[in-house]
Amino acid sequence: MKLTDEDARHRFELARVAQLATVGADGQPHVVPVTFAGQGRVVVIAVDHKPKSTTNLKRLRNIEATGRVSLSVDAYDDEDWSRLWWARADGVARVLSEEEDRVEPVAWLVAKYRQYRDNPPTGPVIWVDVATWRGWAYTG
Repeated sequence: MKLTDEDARHRFELARVAQLATVGADGQPHVVPVTFAGQGRVVVIAVDHKPKSTTNLKRLRNIEATGRVSLSVDAYDDEDWSRLWWARADGVARVLSEEEDRVEPVAWLVAKYRQYRDNPPTGPVIWVDVATWRGWAYTG
């Protein structure tokens, strides 16, 4: 069954990890798992302290180039397909690098993930203005 916007948003916000899809100026898609926090029609993601091969991240370059993003979360239970669902947020993103712009979104992430309480993200923040929520759940 198709989820209402409100139900899709609610399920999305409760999830612990999302898949962030961006698209570059060349039209090539790029998908990476991310931690995130959401409030209303905004989703935030930060570049954190986990090891990365470079700080010149493709996701950030893609957002700077096009601003187009999609985030997807889901629940999958191989034993009980009646519990399957997914939710997606599509929108426009921008990268926040200035410290004063990062304070509030980093606080949202710290509130959601205990791992950030002693070591909050210090890298750029991706701010997503969600244009549409979509979702589906099994109805048997």
